[in-house]
Amino acid sequence: MLPRRWADGGYYRGDSQAANDDEGGHSDSTEGHDEDDEIYEGEYQGIPRADSGKGSLAGGPGSVGAGAQQFRDISVSEAERRKDQEELAQQYETILQECGHGKFQWSLYFVLGLALMADGVEIFVVGFVLPSAEKDMCLSEPNKSMLGLIVYFGMMVGAFLWGALADRIGRRQSLLISLSINSIFSFFSSFVQGYSTFLFCRLLSGVGIGGSIPIVFSYYSEFLSQEKRGEHLSWLCMFWMIGGIYASAMAWAIIPHYGWSFQMGSAYQFHSWRVFVLVCAFPSVAAIAALNAMPESPRFYLENGKHDEGWMVLKQVHDTNMRAKGYPERVFSVTTIKTVKQMDELVDVGTDTPAWQRYRLKIMTLLLCFSVLQIRNNILACFRPEYKRTTFMLMAVWFSMSFSYYGLTVWFPDMIKYIQKQEYESRTKTFTKERVEHVTFNFTLENQVHRQGYYFNDKFLNLKMKSMVFEDSVFEECYFEDITSTHTFFRNCTFIASLFYNTDLFKYRLVNCKLVNSTFLHNKEGCMLDFSDDFNNAYMIYFVNFLGTLAVLPGNIVSALLMDKIGRLRMLAGSSVISCVSCFFLMFGNTESGMIALLCLFGGISIASWNALDVITVELYPSDKRTTAFGFLNALCKLAAVLGISIFQSFVGITKAVPILFAAGALAAGSFLATKLPETRGQVLQ
Repeated sequence: MLPRRWADGGYYRGDSQAANDDEGGHSDSTEGHDEDDEIYEGEYQGIPRADSGKGSLAGGPGSVGAGAQQFRDISVSEAERRKDQEELAQQYETILQECGHGKFQWSLYFVLGLALMADGVEIFVVGFVLPSAEKDMCLSEPNKSMLGLIVYFGMMVGAFLWGALADRIGRRQSLLISLSINSIFSFFSSFVQGYSTFLFCRLLSGVGIGGSIPIVFSYYSEFLSQEKRGEHLSWLCMFWMIGGIYASAMAWAIIPHYGWSFQMGSAYQFHSWRVFVLVCAFPSVAAIAALNAMPESPRFYLENGKHDEGWMVLKQVHDTNMRAKGYPERVFSVTTIKTVKQMDELVDVGTDTPAWQRYRLKIMTLLLCFSVLQIRNNILACFRPEYKRTTFMLMAVWFSMSFSYYGLTVWFPDMIKYIQKQEYESRTKTFTKERVEHVTFNFTLENQVHRQGYYFNDKFLNLKMKSMVFEDSVFEECYFEDITSTHTFFRNCTFIASLFYNTDLFKYRLVNCKLVNSTFLHNKEGCMLDFSDDFNNAYMIYFVNFLGTLAVLPGNIVSALLMDKIGRLRMLAGSSVISCVSCFFLMFGNTESGMIALLCLFGGISIASWNALDVITVELYPSDKRTTAFGFLNALCKLAAVLGISIFQSFVGITKAVPILFAAGALAAGSFLATKLPETRGQVLQ
């Protein structure tokens, strides 16, 4: 029969001593069960608490006195709770050893890998679509910068929010909600037209995916025994790399195909970059579908006093692994598992309490989990005396690594663009005081500067102007028709009796110009999407990111193989030191190929420190604070990323020395502080 529940709707907890006295509690009782049945016969049956069914939320005249007796001293209760957690940690490790590592963990590995892959995709989406979206939405430089950073703000809020909630409502449920929000708003963002609505959708998409990293690592770690934890959490990090490769490959395959688009007048346009945004939501949708087949973390159940649910999940893990290994006859021998005393057990909802009051209490408890005050309290719990030093040290390490890593990884592509721009400008042709009369221009004009020219009765028909500058020139009786321009400006020019028909030469392209008897007819509306001249540049962006992401593969493999052999701290500090040294090689990156090679080198080295930091963060906090602490630190990581990106970008084209010194200094400080953290290799999960 199934484990019993009492009439008051609450769970009871089996005492280990009482279970030993119960003759039906032995593992022999599970023999002969049907493995394909979801209802197991002869399994653990809980033992009623002595106070079951007594007391109520409201009662007669003696209810106040009865309630006072039920409230125990808080310090004593917390001490009992800590003792329960320590006993549970030891027993839980023994149970995981019995369950083994096999099919169940690998199935969960791929499911959670999809969620981590969705996080990797989210980082790259805006960067890949920005060159297209800026023309489609007529984005100014400040708007482009905000769009580039908005995903980090969203992920910062999401990590903070979902990390705290996962310790209250469960890892699986929180991850499902966060991924659903990410999927919904990623889908909407591919169709909305305005800049503001697109920005809003990407913000909420980032909020959703922000919960992925803190929940995924905590969730998976609670199914891994101590000798497997470091290695397999490192293997899980591979999916972030796969997400980056997926985003780069999809951008490469989709965005340049400009025929994959349609529009309804000038009001609604759906170009190929929007198809790319839609495709990037697939990993998140796939993770949601797969996660529905996975159970909640049994450690979360046991930490919250839900013995029967936790026992059932652990039995599922055991039976799945044993069947896959060819030992279906092996019986899960555990009958009773230690559960942690709950603080809210101080109030006993008895059978005399009306049903509507019991349901009201449950709803209020759920709403409390989502309250700002509860999230704040969860965060503050990470700063209690026993965790304060660890939390501050991890904050410094997370901040320093994120500041340098994200700052440099965005600075690299910007430097490559700057080098390309310098090379392009070095090929600029300059014409001075030229006089052109009765000439028809019907071919592309590109990368030219014309100063003090005079153009009389000339025709500019059906052509493209790219990076063209006309200064102090006069256009008299000239005719401009069907002109498409990019980075083209007329400065201090005079137009006399000239006609502009179906052009995109808007006023902001005419700087301090005089118009005398000149007319504009049927101007092109909006920002015209023309990528025909940007093929090579677009492919270069995708190729660089593809190489940079693929370069972390060796670092992932090395960290996974050595994490449990040399320890987390040596991996973290050693990788940070080598990354710090590699920063100084950036001074020699003066060509595109040189910068790409250095980007790959830095990424391949630094990934090992990230993997070690993820593992040690999971292992330094107890289960009831694990995702809260991880989410808080990951939110700090995104804040540091925004600062690093903003600061490093401001030095592009000015100097390399400052970004290099900033990155090297931050990595050096992070590696030093990492050595002060406690080593967690070989320890049970708190």
